[in-house]
Amino acid sequence: MTSVDTVTDRAEAVPEGPLLVADGVSRVFDTAAGPVVALAEASLEVHAGELVVIKGRSGSGKTTLLNVLSGLDRPTSGTVVVNGVEVATADEAALVRLRQRDVGFVFQSFGLIPVLSAAENVELPLRLLGTEPMERDARVAELLDRVGLAAHARQRPTELSGGQQQRVGIARALAADPPLLFADEPTGQLDSVTGRQIMDLLVDLVHGGGVAAVVTTHDPLLMARADRVLELHDGRLGHAARRRGRHSAEG
Repeated sequence: MTSVDTVTDRAEAVPEGPLLVADGVSRVFDTAAGPVVALAEASLEVHAGELVVIKGRSGSGKTTLLNVLSGLDRPTSGTVVVNGVEVATADEAALVRLRQRDVGFVFQSFGLIPVLSAAENVELPLRLLGTEPMERDARVAELLDRVGLAAHARQRPTELSGGQQQRVGIARALAADPPLLFADEPTGQLDSVTGRQIMDLLVDLVHGGGVAAVVTTHDPLLMARADRVLELHDGRLGHAARRRGRHSAEG
């Protein structure tokens, strides 16, 4: 069961081992013109309470990397272990459980369902998990309050600004209280002021709530607040900068 107190509990007891381990991960797509290497032998570890930023030009493989690390896609070779689950060899049922419980994903395009209200969008993952109605309502209210949208619970996405929609997306990604959060260019469609607010929210979730986050971005301000910044170039992952992180992870 999901508890509104679990974020605080996690912050008080951060696990020592990595939540995410990728080792020699490649992703090759077959096309009419031949195989395309989107990701080449990428390796990294991510721990609880750590914000890792992936930077790189458009087409460098950032979205492919997030999809593979989060279990939305399987690697062509190499291993990805997410909270103890090996993505490459897990059956589909195990991957569904992984996506529902262990990872949250924030999309650049928000990815909200237009006919549902903000509260209903956040509630959806909990419905899929079969969470009891009273617990669902409490969790949705707690998350909307945390992202500053308690007064907008009944509004649909088209009635919200871009920044508000992204906040709903973050609340939805956190609904099942996953230990890992992935965000693909979360400030890419936002103005600088709104982007800074989303940035503050992500940093607070990671450093204050014990969530581990892997974020792709072009935003230098978000990079400056990361524990580590890694650069993806032509599908290859390497260190761009080392920040204030507590853990030594290879990239």
